[in-house]
Formats: sequence, structure tokens, C-alpha cells
Amino acid sequence: MKTVNISHPLPAGIIAENAGPQIAALGQFDGVHQGHQSVIRSAVKLAQAKGVPAAVVTFHPHPKDVMKKGNYEGNLTPLQEKQELLAAMGVDILYVVDFNEPFSQLSPKAFVDGMLLALGIQTAIVGFDFRFGHKGEGDAEMLRALGAGQMNVEIIPPFELEGQKVSSSSIRKALQAGELAEANRLLGHAYRLRGVVVDGDKRGRTIGFPTANLRLEDKYVVPAKGVYAVRSLVEGEWLSGVMNMGVKPTFQDGVTAPSYEVHLLDFDRDIYGQKLTVELISYIRPERKFPSIQELIAQIQADADTARRILESSK
Repeated sequence: MKTVNISHPLPAGIIAENAGPQIAALGQFDGVHQGHQSVIRSAVKLAQAKGVPAAVVTFHPHPKDVMKKGNYEGNLTPLQEKQELLAAMGVDILYVVDFNEPFSQLSPKAFVDGMLLALGIQTAIVGFDFRFGHKGEGDAEMLRALGAGQMNVEIIPPFELEGQKVSSSSIRKALQAGELAEANRLLGHAYRLRGVVVDGDKRGRTIGFPTANLRLEDKYVVPAKGVYAVRSLVEGEWLSGVMNMGVKPTFQDGVTAPSYEVHLLDFDRDIYGQKLTVELISYIRPERKFPSIQELIAQIQADADTARRILESSK
């Protein structure tokens, strides 16, 4: 998949290199959840049938982050994660639109004429609730009207699971409530965090459970504090583990920023400075304070055993 960073107005070089018949799914697609997948798969299927590239047009940074409005609390899928998921779905070209203050003032017509039609998009495929242009005044029907005669528009209806509309906001709420199974069901894949292994307080090693302390590489939606069964991509290999996400109340008080500590099962190698991708598979329990170090150690062992059983059964 080719990634093309674009901004308005489109430079002549970008147009010359990329303009041509193509089918494009348009949207923020944060999470690339099952609803998003229905839009993107429709674009890929149509593009393959017509023998043209399948494209996705998305926006970065997240518009809610730029405008400081709404309930934006981080990404479900930062850009790198989104790129990997889209590539796996068969997308040929990812257009990443630079979403900034001037772009937010753009009229719906200017966006369609200056970007979509300039790129030669034959058919735009959008979700039923797609909005664009200044203050979100453009919707899917306006997109269809603005593209009349030059660009077809297909509108994908809501994607529902057991009568529930799948949305990024519902996934955020589920993650923050500790309802990981529900979040992963709506996503259609395990929620992921990614970061660099950095020096921690090394307390885990002293009690027999060394951990990789992660510094997240992007602004993620932070799930509920607690203990999770996880799989971690380490040096090209997926390994089982247990992660504590929280403030370690047994050892410290008054801390509000969470830490992310992964204990990899049956693993003892130095991975400081390396990047880890962590898939959250199951929520084991909430974080809590223990009256003694001995009770904490016993619980960590129990958590590791629980994680091992969960991960073995989910293979």
C-alpha cells in the first residue's frame, strides 16, 4: 500500500503523480472497526471489479483533537496502526489529509472540487453518517450532489451487531469501563497499544516478575486500569503475557498518570529500547492496593496463571 500525504490546495506534483480512475472510501476510520470495515471492503470490492486502485481518504490529526471539541480522548488506532490494518484489507493507496485549522474552514464544495475530483476519484464510498466541510455542513447526500456527473457516491448503511450500531464512541466507552470483550467484538480485532520499552523502577524484577515498562508512542484511548491477558509482538514473535495498566497503588500514592507494564511469560531477554505492540485479549481484574508485598506477589502469580489459561484457550 502506498501512503500519500496531501494538503489543500493539492500541489501540481501530487495531482500529476496520483490522479486517475480510482475508488475511494472516505472517513476518519478511527479504530477501523467492523462498521468502518464494511465501508472499506465495499471500496476494495468495487475497485477490484473495475480494475482500478482502491483508495482510502482519511484525516490526520483527528479533527476533534485539532478543534478541541467533542469527546476526543485519544486514538483507537494511531496512524501507523491504521496503515497496517488498511494494507491488510487490500487498500492500494492511503491518502492522509493534513487536518489543520485552515482545512477545517474549507467548504464542502472546495473539498470535493479541489481534492476528490482533482485526484480523479470515480466513486466515493462513505458511511451513512459521513460529514465533511466547514462545521461538518456536508453530508453524504451533499457529497452525491457535488459529485454529480463526475463522481458517483455510494452510501453504506449502519453496521449493526445484535441490533447495536457499531461506533468508535461505543468502543471508547467499553474500553474505559473495562468491557474489553465488548470493545474487541465491536472492533473485530484485539485492541492494541504500541510503545517503546524504557527504564522503570525495576521493582518487578526484585519480586520475581520482571516487566517491560512501555512509553506509548501516541495518544491512545486509555482502557480501564487493571490487569490484562495480552499478546506482545517482540522481535517478530507473538508472546503471551500479562499487563498491569495503572498507578501501582501498593507502592505509591497520589499518582494519576498510568503506567503500562508487561510481564512476558517464559521470557528473559533484554529488550530495552525496543518497540512492543501489545494486543489486549482479556480483562482479568481491576487494579487494587494490597496490604502486603507477599499478597501482591501471590496475586501476580495467580494473574499470570489466569492469563496463561486464557491465552492457551484462545489460540
